[in-house]
Amino acid sequence: MKSTVAQLVQLPGVWRGGELENVAHAVVPTGFARLDAELPGGGWPMGTLSEVLHDGIGIGEVGFLAGALARAADNDRLVAWIDPPYLPYAPAIAQSGLPLERCLVVRPASREDALWAAEQSLKSGACGAVMLWNAAQRTQTEEYAWMRRLQLAAQAGNAMAVLFRSTAAERHSTPAHLRVVVSREKGALMVRIPKRRGPPLQKAIACSGSHSNSMPSRSSSSNVLALVPLHS
Repeated sequence: MKSTVAQLVQLPGVWRGGELENVAHAVVPTGFARLDAELPGGGWPMGTLSEVLHDGIGIGEVGFLAGALARAADNDRLVAWIDPPYLPYAPAIAQSGLPLERCLVVRPASREDALWAAEQSLKSGACGAVMLWNAAQRTQTEEYAWMRRLQLAAQAGNAMAVLFRSTAAERHSTPAHLRVVVSREKGALMVRIPKRRGPPLQKAIACSGSHSNSMPSRSSSSNVLALVPLHS
């Protein structure tokens, strides 16, 4: 019996090219209604690898995920920060709704240790979210292979894996299911989605000022994660 188009699009991983995928995996809302409306399933995906591409530190590249991170920490799961460029600011994290006692900051000795720590944290099931900053240069083939390992680990542990990279990475292919580009324009955090399960969102949308649990910073009290240098 031949399957109809309507039947085919009900299969996991199948969707029309002009529509967002009707995802079967779990998602957690970011708290930004405009952003959630553009994400397949209505929220940030769990059990998979996502990329956040940005230039500059402290522009809101973590803060816009505050709602999703807080929900990923439900059921006493941890949120791992693997090699962040600066020390996360505890008061801002607490105000965002993410319990401080569930945050785990890892300072690996090398890039390989960072990737290993991220993979093990994801697979363990103890972490609801794992965020990894890793700017060291590798060949594109090596980079893709490691990202694929992180993708499989996130799936195994049903965790939210987020890799922070520069916008220069946008020209390279990725195994991540979701890729967003964030920037700050006239005080507003702008988010563009070049890759998702569906057509890309080429026109950036503003995410500022609508989150119920935003993360304040030294320069803004509404939507930027505060980071403090490790050394003076």
